[in-house]
Amino acid sequence: MSTKLFDDIVFGPVSSRRLGISLGVNLLPVDGKVCSFDCIYCECGYNAQGRGKRGLPDRTDVYKALDVRLQKMYENKEKLDVITFAGNGEPTLHPQFGEIIDDTLFLRDKWFPSAKVSVLSNATCIAKKTVFDALSKVDNNILKLDSANRETIALLNAPNAVNFSVEELIDNLKKFEGNLIVQTLFVRGCHQEKIVDNTTEKEIDEWVKAIQKINPRQVMIYTIDRETPEKNLEKISRKELEEIADRVRSLGYEVSVSA
Repeated sequence: MSTKLFDDIVFGPVSSRRLGISLGVNLLPVDGKVCSFDCIYCECGYNAQGRGKRGLPDRTDVYKALDVRLQKMYENKEKLDVITFAGNGEPTLHPQFGEIIDDTLFLRDKWFPSAKVSVLSNATCIAKKTVFDALSKVDNNILKLDSANRETIALLNAPNAVNFSVEELIDNLKKFEGNLIVQTLFVRGCHQEKIVDNTTEKEIDEWVKAIQKINPRQVMIYTIDRETPEKNLEKISRKELEEIADRVRSLGYEVSVSA
């Protein structure tokens, strides 16, 4: 499967490896990508493809699209486990993110009260109070930490901000006081003629220490599952992922593995 963009505000539902039957919400352009990271493994491709011409969807458009889809699923007696904010980039970059989360919680309670609301985020905007407060309201705020090493993050995630600090990111994640899920993608390979590998002993040691500082209620670890923009990447085996997971489980954390 090639890298691709999500071409609608609401997409799916799809069967998610980690979340179950998931209805996706894309708060980014349907014809471009907007993200504060430029991850070399992103299924939506690199940011260089551009922001598109359609712009960000308005809060009202998101509400209408989600309401219509949820009503249709309800009338058809379809199953829904989770409403997931993902899409063509970083959802918390949307200026109306907080209000849209409030709308989504209302619509969830209206149509599928047993479903969860999840946000897949790279956590770069959590220093903003409106984003932090909104993420604190959802059932699953799933926040990225692929490495505790600044050089590895520079290669793997390629933050847009020149002053990005992984130490500051970890400190901000600690502010959730355990009310968060940390997600980490493990991969190895080569990018721009440099080795990228967040599975080494040194990487895992630093990452485990960061997990202990953050103290999340759950950790999700996974590896690449679709075609990536950087072609020289290796999928990590379930056996190796389970070995990494066991190191965190031994400290008392709940860990899920997707391979």
